[in-house]
Amino acid sequence: MPRPEHSISRANISAHALKVLYRLKQSGYQAYLVGGGVRDLLLGHEPKDFDVATDARPEEVRAVFRNCRLIGRRFRLAHVFFGPEIVEVATFRAGPLTDGDEGARQIENGMILRDNVYGSLAEDALRRDFTVNALYYNIEDFSLVDYAGGLDDIAAGRLRLIGQDAVARYREDPVRMLRAVRFACKLGFVIDPSCEGPLFELAPWLHEVPPARLFEEILKLFQAGYALSAFEKLRHYGLFAELFPDIEACLAEEEQGFPITFVNRGLDNTDRRVQDGKPIAPFFLLAVLLWEPVRREYQRLLEAGHREAEAMALAAGTIAGRQQRRVAIPKRFGLPMREIWALQPALERRRGKRPLALIQHPRFRAAYDFLLLRAESGEVDPELAHWWTQFQHVNSSERAAMTAERKSAGRRKRRPRKTRKAKQPEARGGEAALSGQVAESQD
Repeated sequence: MPRPEHSISRANISAHALKVLYRLKQSGYQAYLVGGGVRDLLLGHEPKDFDVATDARPEEVRAVFRNCRLIGRRFRLAHVFFGPEIVEVATFRAGPLTDGDEGARQIENGMILRDNVYGSLAEDALRRDFTVNALYYNIEDFSLVDYAGGLDDIAAGRLRLIGQDAVARYREDPVRMLRAVRFACKLGFVIDPSCEGPLFELAPWLHEVPPARLFEEILKLFQAGYALSAFEKLRHYGLFAELFPDIEACLAEEEQGFPITFVNRGLDNTDRRVQDGKPIAPFFLLAVLLWEPVRREYQRLLEAGHREAEAMALAAGTIAGRQQRRVAIPKRFGLPMREIWALQPALERRRGKRPLALIQHPRFRAAYDFLLLRAESGEVDPELAHWWTQFQHVNSSERAAMTAERKSAGRRKRRPRKTRKAKQPEARGGEAALSGQVAESQD
């Protein structure tokens, strides 16, 4: 499609991406803008990033750009750095799939484990996942190249896998099932029936994907402003149960609308923050998703005689540990997630100096927001959330009065001084255990 017939303008392409395209062209290589950037420009959206495809090998790309680093084993890629912006450059890949290629391509039970066999532009286009992601913008003459019918599918609002056998394409890379959900939510497209049908049957294939890679896909699904829609679609196709089995088990046994109400409110809150341009924290989202199985395990341990802090630490460790086997949560997110849970029992104590100390905790605000969601969902008394809201906005004398009133209301009659016993260290065991857990999390 020549330049006069499409809407893409260089004015809407990142200056750094244009620099990469032009320098590759000047060095004698083919250079195309490809994938989501082209798709989004055609839809009138602002692309999140820009990717480049070329006939230059990764080592040749690195020779052209000093600010380049090669990454990846499964797919060898070149990252060209411009401060915080990264332009990803991929070499055209070959097809069709075969089991040869002397180790450069590794296929096991139909799944591509490694693919660094290079080919032509046409071969590269037909190796991509969805037709709407197989569009190329040629920097040489500013034309669009479409080998897979992506332009027609964009016009029809349709998401369709490239090729006739959707099962085989999902088999090559099961993450494509999650990408189908993500693009359907992001673009508002309908998944083509030939690609939608297998989703109901193939969810167990996600077990074969490394948990760390699944975590990256979860962030893309739940941090782009359509988390609630993605959650509903994942459950509809049976994919969510393979990613978060403990949560799905709890959702199947919901009582009086909870926990589905809590999860829905948490995801809707995340979407509203994204739409308002506010920052979101992955650990808070994960704390929301995993809370119900943690809460149930916590209650079970309390009934078994464990102290509050010990019960919460054990419950968090059990559920988070099981989750790691499906979707790996990095430590930088896992620790603050556990802190939010650990502070929930502490927020129920409003006597003496505890509230004053708790409000200074670095994770207090996240724990308080979490408490608000619990109150809105009917899990805890809204009066507790209201008390903490008020406590944050009054002066020091009013805070003292609020905590003193709570303390005096439950104060026991004092014994004569001569019969009073010294406080035993064990009397504050729960609080000490909580402090220890928080300190460990901060470390």
